[in-house]
Amino acid sequence: MSISKTKSSFYRRLYVAYLIDSGIATVPAIIEFSGMPRRTAQDTIKNLAELEIECEFQQAPGERNRSGHYVIKDWGAVNKQWVKQHITDIRGALNYP
Repeated sequence: MSISKTKSSFYRRLYVAYLIDSGIATVPAIIEFSGMPRRTAQDTIKNLAELEIECEFQQAPGERNRSGHYVIKDWGAVNKQWVKQHITDIRGALNYP
């Protein structure tokens, strides 16, 4: 099944927000889990705000050089339960694990 670029971008953002919320919350972890290119993962995290999903980087205590992880602070208008219920379909549409 082929989906539009708009829908794939939307689904990718939902997928990355879901991963972060599930504890796969660093760029390297997202890359390893999904096979997504680094730049795609970074851009997707940055663009979560376009969906009003509030994602924040939390620096690890006592660490430097951006050592830490991302946290979803607010899902905004996105229904987190809907994403959880449809994650299998979202993954399938994007060809991600």
